[in-house]
Amino acid sequence: MKKIWAVLFCFISLFVQSQNEQLANNYFDRGEFEKALLNYEELLKVQPANFNYFIRTIECYQQLQQYDKAEKALVDRITKYKQSNTIVELGYNYQLQKNQSKATKYYDDCIERISKNPTDVYSIAYQFEKRGLVDYALKAYQTALDKEPKFSFNYQMALLYGQKGDLDMMIEKFLTEAYVNPQNLVMIQNQLNRFMTEDSTVTFNDSLKKALLTRVQKTQDVFWNEFLSWFYVQNKEYGKAFIQEKAIYKRNPETFANIVNLAQLAVEENEPEVAKEILEFVLANTQDLDLQIQSHSYLMEMKIAKATEKDYPTIDAELDNLIKEFGVSPFSLSLLKIKAEFATFKLKNPELGKTILKNALEMPLDKYQIATLKMELGEVLLYEEKFNQALLYYSQVETDMHNDVIGQEASFKTAKTSYFKNDFEWANHQLKVLKSASTQLIANDALDLFLLISDNTVEDSTQVALKKFARADFLLFQNKTTDALAAFQAVLKEHKGEPIEPIALLRIGKIYEKQNDFTSALSQYKQIIDNHKECIYIDEALYFSAEIYNQQNNTENAKPLYEALIMNHQDSIYFVNAQKKYRQLRGDKDI
Repeated sequence: MKKIWAVLFCFISLFVQSQNEQLANNYFDRGEFEKALLNYEELLKVQPANFNYFIRTIECYQQLQQYDKAEKALVDRITKYKQSNTIVELGYNYQLQKNQSKATKYYDDCIERISKNPTDVYSIAYQFEKRGLVDYALKAYQTALDKEPKFSFNYQMALLYGQKGDLDMMIEKFLTEAYVNPQNLVMIQNQLNRFMTEDSTVTFNDSLKKALLTRVQKTQDVFWNEFLSWFYVQNKEYGKAFIQEKAIYKRNPETFANIVNLAQLAVEENEPEVAKEILEFVLANTQDLDLQIQSHSYLMEMKIAKATEKDYPTIDAELDNLIKEFGVSPFSLSLLKIKAEFATFKLKNPELGKTILKNALEMPLDKYQIATLKMELGEVLLYEEKFNQALLYYSQVETDMHNDVIGQEASFKTAKTSYFKNDFEWANHQLKVLKSASTQLIANDALDLFLLISDNTVEDSTQVALKKFARADFLLFQNKTTDALAAFQAVLKEHKGEPIEPIALLRIGKIYEKQNDFTSALSQYKQIIDNHKECIYIDEALYFSAEIYNQQNNTENAKPLYEALIMNHQDSIYFVNAQKKYRQLRGDKDI
């Protein structure tokens, strides 16, 4: 019974102490230092050796400007426990009183202690860092390294150099640490990436690139080729990354998967020329059936994207030859899907598209392959304006893959089909949920469509303009470009000055761009820039215009458009790309 009471008493004591500590911390966080001090002093009576309670007590004295009490407590602590980090606090107590000479004396004493006992660096350097004494923290680490070279403080020192703004030394320490301890590579790259993606980091990017190139040239170690490839990928310079990956592959053929991943990135980031070069390299260097089909599929998709009608027979024959070469099987599913889409939207033969997809669904497939084919079949049925049948397939994918990205994509297709049917209320009901989708692209598309419907419903409850616009959008979906252009122009003419105007101008501009009529495209975007400065499409008009001028090597017109987007639309999805292009046009150093 005595043992039970003893255990119960200990439990109650620990619970009470935990409650008191939480109360003290709450008072401290709220700036009620007198109340916090009383609680920390009580906690110290129970646990006098607890350093955290002690430091919080000292901080309360300092906040209340009771420096004498803080000094006495610190001196007593040093005498009793001989803790070196407490000496840092004593120096800091003098610094708060603007007595820098005495503060320096104690700081220097700490450095001297490290030189005699290097293991003291852990507690002393941490305390220096905590008090923002960066130079002394660096000095502490360096003193320990001078005495004990086996120590490793590259990561800690890199962070401190970063705080100081000494980016070259930060890079040096991070790269050294990455090479010595590769297990920390990802953590270090995450730190570097923070600096690379910030607004004013042109100099940093150049310095990091120079440091990596120097190591590649000096050591011939593939570690640095891999690091440099990572750097180029972060900056979306996939061609330069490919050069590094080829160099790595020549020395280590097992790294072929990295080249395949790079090809996928180039495709996703719409870098067709670079993607083509990488994919052709993949085809020339692999016998893997999956990789061959995947590469051919990417190449065909890029070829179709830039093809004109006169190219269609050649592409159709090429697709047939590839399907014949690889056979009709689950392995060639991507080629079959491309063929069905091409037959429907380019050759205007949806019956052939449906036949290919329905036959493919008869094969033994996994749930992802089935979902992909059903999504494509829904697209073909939507092309034929068989809305309800299309919705049936989309809803099946939604149900079967509700926890997957393709399930969210099916949900968006469902909402868009409702939009095409002019069932705007139901479409917006679905889009409200999709605005917070885990996939950013789907979330952005959902938000765009939600705003289009909402903005054009407020002033026009009958939604006359929106219905006409949705029909024009549907014609665009069907790849009936001429009819779509005429429909958008009619909307623009009949509803000038209404909320629908800027988005109609944007759609017309994109159609002209696709037709390589860049003068007409720029004219549409300029109307948005000049007359609709407050609309949500202004960033797109600025970016698309800048891109056209940039492709025409018209730097004088491109630069101010990129700059306007950067200065006024930091939340735009085009912000990062605009930044990069603007820096290139400005002539920022590119090593």
